[in-house]
Amino acid sequence: MNTNATAPTTPAPRRLLRITAVAGIVLVLLVALLAWLMQPPRATGFLLNRIGDALGLRITASGMVEYRLRGTPQLVLHDVLAQRPGDASALLRAERVLVSLPWSTIRARGDDLTVQRVELDAPVLDVPALQRWQATRPPSETRIPTLRDGLHIVRGRIDNDDWRIDGIDVELPSLSPTTPVNAKLRGRYLDPPTRIPFDLDIALTKPENDAGIAAIGGMTIEGDGWTLPAQVRLSGPLHLGDDQVRMSPAKIGMSARYVSGTSQMPFVLGAYGPLLFDEGVWSLDPASLVLRGEGSIPDASARGAIALGRRLVLRLNGIIAAWPQAWPVLPPPLSSSKSSMPFALDYAGRVDFSDIAALQVRRDQTLFDARFQLPVVLDWINADAGGSPLPPLQGRLRTPRVEIAGARLEGVEVEFDDPGTAPSPATP
Repeated sequence: MNTNATAPTTPAPRRLLRITAVAGIVLVLLVALLAWLMQPPRATGFLLNRIGDALGLRITASGMVEYRLRGTPQLVLHDVLAQRPGDASALLRAERVLVSLPWSTIRARGDDLTVQRVELDAPVLDVPALQRWQATRPPSETRIPTLRDGLHIVRGRIDNDDWRIDGIDVELPSLSPTTPVNAKLRGRYLDPPTRIPFDLDIALTKPENDAGIAAIGGMTIEGDGWTLPAQVRLSGPLHLGDDQVRMSPAKIGMSARYVSGTSQMPFVLGAYGPLLFDEGVWSLDPASLVLRGEGSIPDASARGAIALGRRLVLRLNGIIAAWPQAWPVLPPPLSSSKSSMPFALDYAGRVDFSDIAALQVRRDQTLFDARFQLPVVLDWINADAGGSPLPPLQGRLRTPRVEIAGARLEGVEVEFDDPGTAPSPATP
C-alpha cells in the first residue's frame, strides 16, 4: 500500500530508546572522566577533549563543574554540548548532567558499566545531527549499563526537521541487562496543527531487541477545533532496525472520545497486526480491527491497512453490525432488515477525517456508494429538525423497493449531489 504519509502523529517507544541511547553515550563519556576525579578541576577540559576525540565529537562543559569523592563519587557538569566537528548543529545539549558511579566502576575503567544514577536537565537531542554522527561511526557492540538508582530526565526535547517532542520527562527507576524494565514517559509531540500530549507507563521484559514491550496510559490528539482524548494500551515484541521500529504482531486497544464543538462521540477500538514505524509513518498492514461505538459511531469489524503520519490513510473492508440508532431512520423495508452491512472505506487525508472519504455499503439488495466529509455529515446528523432532509454527500443509492408516505416505489435509484463535495472521477 502506498500511503504517502510523511510524519508521525503519535509518540512512540522509539523516542524513549533514543533518549536512553543518548544517556548511554553520556555514561561512556563520563566513565573515563570520573576515573580522573582526583585531578584538579582544570583537567576537565583536557579530559573532555580526549574523550571527544575518541568518539569523533567536540564536547564542552562551559558552566560550573562540581564533583564529590566521599561515599559514591559524583560528577555534575553544566551547559554541556556535544557536536561533530564541521557540523552546524549540536548533536546534544544539556543544562546539567549528573553521573554517580561506585568506586568499583571507576577502578574497572569501563570494563564494568555499573552506575549509581544519571540525571539530565533540559537535554536537547537533534535527530538529523545524531544520524549524521552515527553514519560516521564504525560498527560496535552495544553494551547496556546497570543503573542502580536509575535515570531521571526533565524538560527534554527532541528536534527533527519538521516535528519535535518537548516537555519530555523520563523516570527509569533502575536498569539491568537481565531484568525487566519499567519506565514512565511524558511529553508532547508537535507537528502543527497536530499536537499530542502523552503520559505513558512503559514495561520491557528485558532491555534487548525482540523483547516484549507494553505501553499503557493517556494521550490526546489535538487539532484545530477538535480533540481526541484516549486511553491506550499497546503490546508486542519490539524489534529495532537500522532506522525503523517493528512490532509483529502488535495488540492495540484504545478507549477514546472524539470532541468537536458540542459534539462528543465515544468509541472503543481494538487493532491487531504487524506494526511498523519507518520514514516517519506508523503503518498496520494487514490490520484486523474491531470498533465499538455509541451514538453516531457504529459497531463494526474490518480488515485492511492503516497508515498514520502527517496524513491518515485507511483502506478497509468489513461489516457494520447494525444501523446505529442515532442515524436517520430508514424507510421500510430497509428499516425492518436485520442483516449486517458489508462496507468498503477508502480515505487519504488529514488526521481529523475532514477530507473526502469514499464509502460503499450494501444491505441485502440495497447498495449505497458515496463520497463525503465526515465532520460535515456528523453536523447534519446532529442538527435540529428543519435542515435539509438529504445528507451532504455525493453519491448514489440503489434499492429494489422502498415505501415512502404510504407509496411503494420499485427499482429506486437516488442521486446525491451536494455542491460542497467534490465530484467523483469519471467512470467508463
